[in-house]
This record gives sequence, structure tokens and C-alpha cells, in this order.
Amino acid sequence: MAYEVEAPKYVRLAQTIQQRIEDGTYPPGTKVPSENQLVQAFGMSRPTVVRALELLKRDGWIESRQGYGTIVRGRPADVEHQERRGREVLERDESRTPGRLVLVDQVPVPARVASVLGLPKRARVLMRRFLVEVDGEAVELASSYFPAGLVEGTELGGSEPLGVGVREHLEGRKKVRFDHVTERVSARMPDTGEAELLGLPDGVPVLSVLVVARDASGQALQVSDVLLPADGQELEDTYRLG
Repeated sequence: MAYEVEAPKYVRLAQTIQQRIEDGTYPPGTKVPSENQLVQAFGMSRPTVVRALELLKRDGWIESRQGYGTIVRGRPADVEHQERRGREVLERDESRTPGRLVLVDQVPVPARVASVLGLPKRARVLMRRFLVEVDGEAVELASSYFPAGLVEGTELGGSEPLGVGVREHLEGRKKVRFDHVTERVSARMPDTGEAELLGLPDGVPVLSVLVVARDASGQALQVSDVLLPADGQELEDTYRLG
């Protein structure tokens, strides 16, 4: 059984600083607030602040310059070019994507999805499952879950592929606004149905990218479980939607 846990404090602090770099609060070339300033501003311990800064240095957002302090580098080039599974799921035009819509149904909410959407374990949600195929070979299985109240008055419950991305469709129909996405990546074994759709033999793991799209208040609007054949690893990334 998978459990969702809140990210450690130093990770949340690093994400906050990262967001401030991206929105221009901490422009490239300027000094990052000192450890003391960050401790006071966020009410966190010095070890937490130090770990957050180390994480940002490792990922290339900031750098230390001898005799000058810690400097903002800006958005790393590898982040600019990194493939964004979450953005793909939100903006995918199903009618133009090679593959097929394999299931649209009201289903019991999976445990880890329920915790993200803030729903009771026995609640039912709408699931849209899309299989991406390239040259007849399955390369990705994306299962997207939506709260029942959010899909009323939309075409998400229909059996036909959407002609626009989910984000555009919901923002137009429901007047909601997608603000940022979190991607959490982990390896697991697929269930029988997932393995069959992906054409995987027994014992082959998948990479599960849990994509959570939220509005500016932090409310989850969509949760997608994107499966790809892969080796085991675990990563987490958060980015803003332009």
C-alpha cells in the first residue's frame, strides 16, 4: 500500500525559494537572503535552511561565490529542456495523439489519489485512461482522476477523445485556473490490466509518475498516474504553469 506524506521542511523551503526565483522575487545575479534572514523569514531552523540551500545549489538554481555570498543563477538549462509529463497530460489533445481512450468511468478513488484530492476512501471519481501508442507499440498509460463536482457541465465524462487539453477544457468550462504541478516519480509493479495494456511480460516494473495539478490556493484539480516501463528511481519536481 502506498502512503502520501508531506514533503520534508527543507524540500518545501527549497520549492518556495525556487518559486521566488521563477517569479522574479529573487532575480538572477542577485544575492540570496542570508541564512539568518531565511531563518527569521520562514521560522525554520538553521539546519533546515542549510539543507534547502544545498539542494538548490545541487540542482543549479543558486551558487556560492567566494567573498560575495550565495548568488541566484536562475532557472537551470536542464530544467528548461526537461520533459514534463504533467504538462503533456494537461495539454494533450487526445484526438490528435497517437493512441486510444481505453476507459472513461466513475471508479472508487485509489488510496493515494484520495489523500491528494481530500476525498474519503470510498468516494468515487471520474477516471479517463488514455493509452499512447507509437507505431502500434504502447509507450505510456495515463489514468487521470477528477472530483465529481469538477466534471459536471464538461465533456470529460464522454467516451470520445477530447479535442483540446484537459487544462484548456476545464479552464474554459469551469472557470478554474491551473497554477502549478507536482510530479512524484516512483517504480512499482503494474497490475494485470496495466501490464496487459502496456504489453509487458510478468516481472517488468513500470515508472509511475504521479502528476498533481493544483490551483493557486493549493487545491488539487486533477491527479494523473502516468505509467512507463522503467527502472526503479524516485524523484519529485514542482513547477509553475505559464
